[in-house]
Amino acid sequence: MPETAPMTLDTVSVLLVWTAIAIYALAFVAYAVDLARRGAVAADQRVVRERELVGATVGSSAAAGGRDAGVETAPPRDDRPRLLWARIGTSLTVLAFLFHLAGTILRGIAAERVPWANMYEFALTGTVLIVAVYLLVLRRYDVRFLGAFLIGMVVLLLGGATISFYVEVVPLMDPLKSVWLVIHVFVASLATALFALAFGLSVLQLMQARRERRMLAVAASDPTPTGRTSTGPSSTGPRFLRTLPNADALESLAYRFAIIGFIFWTFTLIAGSIWANDAWGRYWGFDTKEVWTFVIWVLYAGYIHARATRGWRGARSAWLSIIGFTAVLFNFTIVNMFFKGLHAYSGLS
Repeated sequence: MPETAPMTLDTVSVLLVWTAIAIYALAFVAYAVDLARRGAVAADQRVVRERELVGATVGSSAAAGGRDAGVETAPPRDDRPRLLWARIGTSLTVLAFLFHLAGTILRGIAAERVPWANMYEFALTGTVLIVAVYLLVLRRYDVRFLGAFLIGMVVLLLGGATISFYVEVVPLMDPLKSVWLVIHVFVASLATALFALAFGLSVLQLMQARRERRMLAVAASDPTPTGRTSTGPSSTGPRFLRTLPNADALESLAYRFAIIGFIFWTFTLIAGSIWANDAWGRYWGFDTKEVWTFVIWVLYAGYIHARATRGWRGARSAWLSIIGFTAVLFNFTIVNMFFKGLHAYSGLS
């Protein structure tokens, strides 16, 4: 009978990561149900508002007929949605995050270094920071409507990296044996997490702006109090958008996260140049990775400038945010896997 292979710290790390992925998937389902429930709540609130309009009209007629008409006043009620599924999704996200963080730390202990020296480890750290930033932001802003989007993205990125990028623990290459590995890559991961939040908000901003334009078109074509047309109330877009902040508020929040991420990415660019001088004797050499890091910096600098310029607010600045994060993902995957250069530290054979 063959002997069972001993359980190593790296093996336990992988098990913890797969457990986290499974729980993240459940959190994604809960957040998706929350969005569906938000749509139902929005539809119910629309019906209630229409009834209140009719009731107000009837009440005004009764008041005009005399004070003894006996019109009843409805008791005050709480219109705020309970968002049970959002709370379930957040609780599952916290649980998955703990497994995810434990798996990342164990990978670092097994490797006896920081856990971000190859593509698999960078994916571990990057996704754990995305979730950490999301959970921290929840303490100040109620952005649980982003949960389905962000946690779904984490499931895809983390699951894909574990399947495609996993490598055994190996010693560091000589150029990576530097304190700048700790600083440069961690700050880049943190910037990526902030860009991910800005990306999600920009996508929702575009959807909300499209819905608001359709609402204006509906109101212009049918100025009745209920705002109904022959195409029905659902023609303005997904119902859950009615429970979200307006497009301007989403844009402002995305802008805040992008600015903080841009500051960290600027430091990433500077730290990378200093590290390159220590390792290779030059600050800049037009290596593929260096060029794409600068391209990303230019894209987000353009986004911030466009947002600060009134003529470039709205959809055009949102698209710059989306293109910027797409470039980040391209830099992490395609550039690392298919482009040759001095930064060939993916760990893949």
